[in-house]
Amino acid sequence: MEQLRNILVIAYYFPPMGMSGVQRTLKFVKYLPQYGWKPTVLTVTPTGYFAQDESLLDEIKDKEIDIVRVGSLDPNWLFRKKGTVEMPSEFVRKTFQFASDLIFIPDNKILWKRKALNVARELFQQKKFELVFATAPPWTDFLIGHELQKEFTVPLIIDYRDSWLNNPFKYFPTPLHRYVNFRLEKKVLKKATKILTTNRRVKEMILKKHHHLHYQDIVILSQGFDAEDFSFHKTVSQNDVMKIVHAGAFYGGRSPLTLLRGLNKLFVSNPKLRGKITVEFIGKIRGDEKKLVEKMHLENVITFNGYLNHRECVQRLCVSDTVFLAVDNDVQSPGKLYEYLGTRKPILACVPNGFLKQTIEDSGMGFLVAPGDSEAMAQMLSKMYHLYETNMFPEPDEIFLQQFDREKLTSELSRIFGFSLHAD
Repeated sequence: MEQLRNILVIAYYFPPMGMSGVQRTLKFVKYLPQYGWKPTVLTVTPTGYFAQDESLLDEIKDKEIDIVRVGSLDPNWLFRKKGTVEMPSEFVRKTFQFASDLIFIPDNKILWKRKALNVARELFQQKKFELVFATAPPWTDFLIGHELQKEFTVPLIIDYRDSWLNNPFKYFPTPLHRYVNFRLEKKVLKKATKILTTNRRVKEMILKKHHHLHYQDIVILSQGFDAEDFSFHKTVSQNDVMKIVHAGAFYGGRSPLTLLRGLNKLFVSNPKLRGKITVEFIGKIRGDEKKLVEKMHLENVITFNGYLNHRECVQRLCVSDTVFLAVDNDVQSPGKLYEYLGTRKPILACVPNGFLKQTIEDSGMGFLVAPGDSEAMAQMLSKMYHLYETNMFPEPDEIFLQQFDREKLTSELSRIFGFSLHAD
């Protein structure tokens, strides 16, 4: 049997942390051994976070994977004994984010950097890594990878799960803060062997800001879904109630407001549909969303089910009739969209123009509404219920969906690794 090549994966966010930020890295790590790579994941010790999901580690427990955990003094550490932390209100979240970006550059995980680097140096002596893969946010992961690349002269692959300088959830309190972040990003990009992004919009923004880069320096490697997560038997509703399911947290501009207002308008204009459409929210929910539901008298329509482990969440999605997505920007690639694609369910999406909208349209499963257009939402809900009632929901484009299979995406990643070994 051919010996696996050692690769160091730098990922602050990794199970048992839950939520969507860990899925991409976990799935890459899960499938890399079958393509000739033995990952060692350098991550943080269990700390306070909005969700914990031990079941995710079960996916890799029998794989050729090592996980090395290093303590940190970042703000999450303050809640380490608490484990799961409640989602703050939007006002508190924004206030904390602003204060954090005012004090810490590039992010509040910078206090993890020195400890992580010391352990990484020890690991290099033991394992002779042939390549370093760093995924961000947090951007501290990129800085760690950059230091290791300089010190050990190995290829560095950096993976943008979100934009750095155009991230809608990051603040630059002063022009100096933005400039320092720009210089840090430029430093990393100049030395990176290959740059990955999840979508073309982030690629375009990086190229626009960093003129030393060429188009071929950046590869788009999409988010995806793991076919194994959808291998169980799927069932569908056998009654006249259309169930809409949303998975994940609402924060920033991701809000259920347009959906809730649309439901309100629909039930006023067509009272017979009240009781025929229900909505289930799965994930961390704050008081903000519950107050909205109460304000619009939708308590009998909306169900809050809290955070579920990943497999339970996928099962709930698969027994829904349609799934709901709300995004207010054309920069981020929410992992939940691609898991929605894996369910093969119709997608009711409240998204702006851009690559997300185009992806949903190309899937053949999209029902699209502009953010804030509650009248269009009411009309779309009425249309969808008619299609549901007559069993006329569209079938997905299977050939289109296959490009988002996590195993195939990992195969492409392994090819990028191989080319990077011989880049110079």
